[in-house]
Amino acid sequence: MKNALGIFFAFLLMAIPSWAQNRGGARGVGGGHIPSHGPAPHPGPAPAAKPAPLQSREAPQQEQARTYSDKKGHPEAPHVHASGDKWVGHDTGKDDAHYHVDHPFEHGRFTGGFGRGHAFRIEGGGPSRFWFGGFYFSVAPYDFGYCNDWLWGTDQIVIYEDPDHDGWYLAYNVRMGTYVHVMYMGNS
Repeated sequence: MKNALGIFFAFLLMAIPSWAQNRGGARGVGGGHIPSHGPAPHPGPAPAAKPAPLQSREAPQQEQARTYSDKKGHPEAPHVHASGDKWVGHDTGKDDAHYHVDHPFEHGRFTGGFGRGHAFRIEGGGPSRFWFGGFYFSVAPYDFGYCNDWLWGTDQIVIYEDPDHDGWYLAYNVRMGTYVHVMYMGNS
């Protein structure tokens, strides 16, 4: 009887963190939460361009690193709050040079389904090229560092349309609660 009770409590101790993680955990990000909608279009004008250096001898200005960890325990990557579906980090507007594409949608448009109800398991690859269900995508080079902890053979993602950056979609990682800009590369 004591062994059975001990096994039960050991199982319970292991199950509680897993249960919390699947509910967004203490972080309030990811853990199985799927946003009900994508981000809203950026409401204002595009950010002002940075001025060129005054003299050619000056060292080029380093781009200031953005921070995304808006609350304790939130990731240092673009993410979505499980409570209220706030898209943190999608706020640079239409003219963000990091997401400029000369020929938007040159490989066609993704037709596999968007948003909640359309979760896909990544079947392989990595940031440069990954796939699921015969659809192929590539992460925007600027966003590579935001998906280092994605599992490229098992994570579930949901694709959302990007209202600001023509030629890009947003791939939301259900486990992590983070997202990156992705380009559709076609299907098999």
